Amino acid sequence: MTGDDRVYGMGLDPLVEPDWPALTSTEVKTVLGPLSGSMSADAVITWRSPRPLSATALVRLPDGDEVIVKRLPRTLRDAAALGEEHRFMDHLRARGIPVPRVRHTADLGEFTYEVQEFGSGADEYAGVFSWTPYLSLDEAAAAGHMLARLHLAATDYDAPRRPARPLLASFTIFASPDPLAAVADRAVERPALGAFLAERDWRTDITRVHLPAFERLRPLLTDLEPLWTHNDWHGTNLLWRDHEVTSVIDFGLCDRTTAIHDLATAIERCAVDWISIRDGGPARVRVDQVGAMLRAYESVRPLTAAERRALPALLPLVHCEYELSEIDYFLGVIPGGNPKNAEIAYTDYFLGHTGWWTHSSEARTLLSTLTVA
Repeated sequence: MTGDDRVYGMGLDPLVEPDWPALTSTEVKTVLGPLSGSMSADAVITWRSPRPLSATALVRLPDGDEVIVKRLPRTLRDAAALGEEHRFMDHLRARGIPVPRVRHTADLGEFTYEVQEFGSGADEYAGVFSWTPYLSLDEAAAAGHMLARLHLAATDYDAPRRPARPLLASFTIFASPDPLAAVADRAVERPALGAFLAERDWRTDITRVHLPAFERLRPLLTDLEPLWTHNDWHGTNLLWRDHEVTSVIDFGLCDRTTAIHDLATAIERCAVDWISIRDGGPARVRVDQVGAMLRAYESVRPLTAAERRALPALLPLVHCEYELSEIDYFLGVIPGGNPKNAEIAYTDYFLGHTGWWTHSSEARTLLSTLTVA
């Protein structure tokens, strides 16, 4: 295993061996065969992504076009599950959001392969962790502006919530009247997650860590309108030109949530240096980037009064449901399981992120800037 083959890790090691082998030229040519005919024989892999949850490569076709080829285990997403994402992407593209087109999807053996156009613009954040502050205030503002455009474009998209799957950033558990019951139901629905939770006093953990935040959010839930959203909004999922967003990519976590849940996710992803916290360093909270993002967002789509009240209440909880789905992935999808990463997901992220938002003085400072009377 060479340094170039490694991927970003969840623990203190920045680069680790991948759970999935890298895409090979033979695989790529097989997948591209129905798409490009004889052209596939001369397709060249020019870059492999260090993102850890799938095997992804940039491929140059003989005619000069570039496509992204992604391989996912079918236990994570089969072609039908990817269709849930693709229909939302098609809807947004038809309404002017710059979303690259999907050119081919195929179930082949135990894997599903997805071929997408690369999109317009440069991948400025290709070499950084996903949860990284924007490179400038201009780019934080551009991200907020595009997110608001996406939310407006999604208002007439009518599709049911996605079924519970590994690696989804849904909003069901802490949008329910009884989060403990909702987690218990999810544990039954997803056996790998259920087995993990059965070995822990998770009810006590949630009661201690999450329910105080939930009690602040609970009375605001009925005023939040459902909306299909991106759910993984950060610089690495956008392409750029001259500090402007030119393409929106990676809809793998999209689902029916709410606009303010999506905006809270975007803030969680850029405002706090979680990598530094993970390594025992400072949080380096970017209040300036949050302000730039929010001002740009509201220049396109002003927040409702209910959304303004809900934003600081939602931030301590916005990442929790994804982490339960990540535990499901580490123990139910990866062959042989990855119990170390599942424990990190539970302790450092599911409990740790909420704990930071509710107990850190830096968090209180940031939340105070978002709190309305």
